[in-house]
Amino acid sequence: MRIDKRGMFGSAHAVPDANTVTMEDYAADVRLWAATIREKTGVACVWVLGHSEGGLVTLLAAQRPENICGLLLVSAPGRKAGDVLREQLAANPANALIREQAGSIIGGLERGEKVTADGIHPALRPLFQPEVQGFLISLFALDPTKLIAAYDGPVLILQGLSDIQVSRTDAERLHQARPDTEIVLLPDTNHVLKAVASDDRAANVTTYQDANLPLAPGVVDALATFVNQTRKPR
Repeated sequence: MRIDKRGMFGSAHAVPDANTVTMEDYAADVRLWAATIREKTGVACVWVLGHSEGGLVTLLAAQRPENICGLLLVSAPGRKAGDVLREQLAANPANALIREQAGSIIGGLERGEKVTADGIHPALRPLFQPEVQGFLISLFALDPTKLIAAYDGPVLILQGLSDIQVSRTDAERLHQARPDTEIVLLPDTNHVLKAVASDDRAANVTTYQDANLPLAPGVVDALATFVNQTRKPR
């Protein structure tokens, strides 16, 4: 089963304002869906897959692991989101003029401090608009290494080696925090799990918008093999 975020797309009518959510709200939804699936199907437990930011939601949901068989973390960050965002902004030379203010805003949000709209450079407003700052505060507070260390169920960490948003280092940090997890590193696979043949950034990003491209070789096999080898009744 695949779900949309609370207040968005298929879940647009779940709440009046999709911006007034926190990461804990998303985690609560995952726990509720897992309980609902178990109730309706009679399965012993439910596997939860989280992609990118969804990996953090999955880890947070598993802090109360009832109904959860295990976790499949795909392209998931192994550092706090503020650190990942800083790195992503630094990777683009075009951001040189706004990097200092971006760093200042990120630091404030990490401390739980909001910023008024008139204090944000126009180029940064899509990232830090006041309406989403409450959510960003909840996001920046999470440390994925602490979350994964606190969960004792089975975990697969799946990471593409051509990912320009989350790196191999992130996957390895997660694995180091829980050495008994399984880690799979897929060559020529990007953040959205599509195959890329070169280091060209523009070509990599182009695959994000092409729904006709298949998943990269190895993605489905790695997920299915881990679940089939690990699953057991609870």
